[in-house]
Amino acid sequence: MNAATAYVYTMLHTLQDRIEAQGKDRGATAVEYGLLVGLIAVVIIVAVTALGGQLNTLFTNITSSLGGG
Repeated sequence: MNAATAYVYTMLHTLQDRIEAQGKDRGATAVEYGLLVGLIAVVIIVAVTALGGQLNTLFTNITSSLGGG
């Protein structure tokens, strides 16, 4: 009976360690995803800022060619 109790005790602690480790990984993953979202937002802002003037000119030329405004 002692060996069975020790085995069950060991398995429970192993399971507990895995659950705790999994929770720690999730926090790190959330931070990594947050950093990726922030980086993507910065890239989009830079692209829109850099191309905004050119797009405005393009649409103004198209509007003029069509006889509008």
